[in-house]
Amino acid sequence: MTHEIMIGVASFDHVAASFWQPGSEHLQLPPLTDELVFDAERKLKVTLPPDLLRLLRLQNGGVVADSWDACPAETNFHAADHVPFEHLYGIGPGGRAETMTLLDTPYLVQEWELPSPVVLLSGAGHSWIALDYRACGSGGEPAVVWIDNEMNHELPLAPDFDAFVERLRASAAFPE
Repeated sequence: MTHEIMIGVASFDHVAASFWQPGSEHLQLPPLTDELVFDAERKLKVTLPPDLLRLLRLQNGGVVADSWDACPAETNFHAADHVPFEHLYGIGPGGRAETMTLLDTPYLVQEWELPSPVVLLSGAGHSWIALDYRACGSGGEPAVVWIDNEMNHELPLAPDFDAFVERLRASAAFPE
């Protein structure tokens, strides 16, 4: 049985104002430039959502603030009512062990046998949050999905990145 969690929605601007964990430099990359965006879109062969770029211009990747570290979702291997969103990859050179970036997506898709075309926003190992370009094409507005590769389970989280951000909540707000 599928159930929808009814939670009020925050505005994108409200979330963006306090999106990043203060004082944490983990996964943070140098400031985002137009050249980095152009290069990333060329290498990933997609148009990235404007609101994703807006967040990454505030801070280019890093730890998400505790207030926004989970997204409501159907029952999954992680929890009965949400999935974690503890970090957001930035845009920078891929292939560096110390910092994952959006540009690591092609390697990770191949390594973990993930669906394609997607752009991985967050995750590690068997579970990922991704922009899903399969239905909209490379220039369209991608949905956001949860992919649990180990359990062969996929969940839609939001029809687009803006709606995904507006659905984010503190993981502490979900009952154990």
